[in-house]
Amino acid sequence: MVGHRLVEELRARDSAGTWRIVVLGEEPRPAYDRVALSSYLDGKSAADLSLTGQEVLADPLVELRLGTAVTGVDRAARTVSTSDGSVLGYDALVLATGSRPFVPPVPGHDLDGCFVYRTIEDLDAIRAAAVEGAPGVVIGGGLLGLEAANALRLLGMRPHVVEMAPRLMPLQVDEGGGQVLGRLVGDLGLTVHCGAATKSIDGDGRVRGVALADGTVIGTELVVFSAGVRPRDELAGIAGLERAERGGILVDEFCRTADENVWAIGECAAVQGRCYGLVAPGYSMAEGVADQLVGLGGGAFPGADLSTKLKLLGVDVASFGDAHGETEGALEVVYANNAAGTYAKLVLSDDARVLLGGVLVGDAGAYSVLRPLVGRELPAPPEQLLLPAGSGVDAGALPADATVCSCNNVTKQDITAAIAEQGLTDVPGIKACTKAGSSCGSCVPMLKNLLGECGVATSKALCEHFPQSRSELFEIVRATGTTSFSELIGKHGSGRGCDICKPAVASVLASLGHGHILDGEQAALQDTNDRFLANLQRNGTYSVVPRVPGGEITPDKLIVLGEVARDFGLYTKITGGQRIDLFGARVEQLPLIWRRLVDAGFESGHAYGKALRTVKSCVGDDWCRYGVQDSVSMAIRLELRYRGLRAPHKIKAGVSGCARECAEARGKDFGVIATDRGWNLYVGGNGGFAPRHAELLAADLDDELLIRLIDRFLMFYVRTADRLQRTSAWVESLDGGLEHLREVVVEDSLGIAEELEAAMRRHVDDYSDEWAGVLADPAKLARFVSFVNAPGAPDPTIRFVRERGQIRPGPVVLPMPAVATQEVPR
Repeated sequence: MVGHRLVEELRARDSAGTWRIVVLGEEPRPAYDRVALSSYLDGKSAADLSLTGQEVLADPLVELRLGTAVTGVDRAARTVSTSDGSVLGYDALVLATGSRPFVPPVPGHDLDGCFVYRTIEDLDAIRAAAVEGAPGVVIGGGLLGLEAANALRLLGMRPHVVEMAPRLMPLQVDEGGGQVLGRLVGDLGLTVHCGAATKSIDGDGRVRGVALADGTVIGTELVVFSAGVRPRDELAGIAGLERAERGGILVDEFCRTADENVWAIGECAAVQGRCYGLVAPGYSMAEGVADQLVGLGGGAFPGADLSTKLKLLGVDVASFGDAHGETEGALEVVYANNAAGTYAKLVLSDDARVLLGGVLVGDAGAYSVLRPLVGRELPAPPEQLLLPAGSGVDAGALPADATVCSCNNVTKQDITAAIAEQGLTDVPGIKACTKAGSSCGSCVPMLKNLLGECGVATSKALCEHFPQSRSELFEIVRATGTTSFSELIGKHGSGRGCDICKPAVASVLASLGHGHILDGEQAALQDTNDRFLANLQRNGTYSVVPRVPGGEITPDKLIVLGEVARDFGLYTKITGGQRIDLFGARVEQLPLIWRRLVDAGFESGHAYGKALRTVKSCVGDDWCRYGVQDSVSMAIRLELRYRGLRAPHKIKAGVSGCARECAEARGKDFGVIATDRGWNLYVGGNGGFAPRHAELLAADLDDELLIRLIDRFLMFYVRTADRLQRTSAWVESLDGGLEHLREVVVEDSLGIAEELEAAMRRHVDDYSDEWAGVLADPAKLARFVSFVNAPGAPDPTIRFVRERGQIRPGPVVLPMPAVATQEVPR
């Protein structure tokens, strides 16, 4: 990556074409994004990760020699020898050999089944060896170790992480952050062994287990070493160049070795004795050397910002500045919310005025503002920057010379100047012009804020085919009586549509009651799950989730679910939403399963749609000695009222019979909690990656007023929210936030309350079960086949294995391309 950046920077500066560049690469492919390496196992291809565009490949002044290692350097003759027998002369030699994975010299480290995590080829080997459902062990619980653990998780394995330090990511996070991180990744299915040394890798030619120093033995046939890296400094020895005490090619502040014609950059370079293992310092080195080569002057390495922000296994982690408070007299301000799984710490100067560093785990939303403020006086009290309820600071608080993008060393002033001078109007434009946000992406939220600060109104267009927002299109469809996507795009849009606007318009049409979602043209507009009224799973099968209003179910209906699961060989799982999921149905089996369920009185639970999912409940005052209201009856009433309501995003709800909150109502889009005087209504909550507590909208409501306010709230949300915007983000996006919402929904400040209630009454009156609608229509039933030209044939790639008495997806054997080989004559 750093070598590639040097090529880009040198070609950008060398307008006269003075330099001809030859790139010697040991790997068989051009430079690719190692930072995003794990995404290779999550759907991206090697081509997606490639950093080398056509402009480099077609450049006559750049020659790429791939699969070609350097075997010799003659500094006196200024030549380089390569593995293919070539000898190349040079005027300037830049070493960007990077680093290699460190493999601890424990017994058995070289057994078959041991891997490292560094290249695309490494990941190919791990994927080939992975066995779904089997345990895998990662040695190393740092940043790379958790990346490797996530890779095993993506491959369906059960990862164990072994870390010698007492916490995960010991270089980036402190003890408190490490505890929260360990708990969060444990909840995701990882088994973490901290404070544990690896004694040996055991096996008989192949890995069979990992023995830890404390006596623990982990049975496994796959081990990934991800215990740090070491600089690739072998060429220093070959070329007679000095190495640093702890490894790395020793260079001065200009990245130049003792030989004035030889430089080293990136992870292999020890700048004044220190190596840097992050990409941002390497990019800075590349830019400095490019300046020197074209005679621009300067080019000294400015030092490194070692701040990091990343998402590991879906968990936000960030550290910046003096994260461990090592500065003399440093003070710490800590906010830990163990219930929400978040941890935040600011390190301040001894007078509590200057920000020195910090750690964020679970929610790193403040990183883009906090990191540029390191070394500067705080613009607000520290608790205001940390607490979720605080007002925080915005882009305006940053000084002009604050670095916004540390990966590419771009300041706020660079960005605002580009916006003004180049007429930039969106984030992609800023990325293209300044490179800010084009590497790790952690500064992208700040780029949006800077656009606003510069007076740029960001577009609300749904997509390139509709200049209107989703809410504007909703009003157009409602006012004009439009009933099809073709009619809408013909009159109010352009082109043929895309995978953004088609499902969004389909949702709008469904919200307004324009027939079954698989009627006519509507069917082609739907997202993957909606097309078959079921949730697509990783192995190509579907899950069936019948509605169980309020979580209440009779023994007879429980028996039906068991019989259906048994007869169709399905996997059963009770969900957090108090329903029973049936997994493993092939597409042609769906109507047969629905017929059995519908005949027994079940209907679609809409688990596949952007619609109401569930209304969770506790047992209320019927059974619980603490209950003060009948929460079950209310939950059933609400779920049957709002079932099938199509919305910008999924809707979840809960009803608790007392303040003990067993139904977790405050973690839902709308939640109802019983009081001695009625019901309290909370709105705008959600779980997920960024949990948010719902806020109180109205208190002590009777049954009828409660339902009227929920009617208004939901319909106002359906009409005005953006595409795929949860109620939590929608409430926050409203001018005036919750107070404005209260004025509209409770006080009827816009005079639309009756209209919203009437819209909900129409939804209730027009509701029909989507599964039953398919069963009654032969044309719709014809869609449910694996192969159009062989309607009765099942998908032969779907396989299952049995575990704990149930099925689970078996490994999918994909065809591999044949590789031609040629025997080399002896």
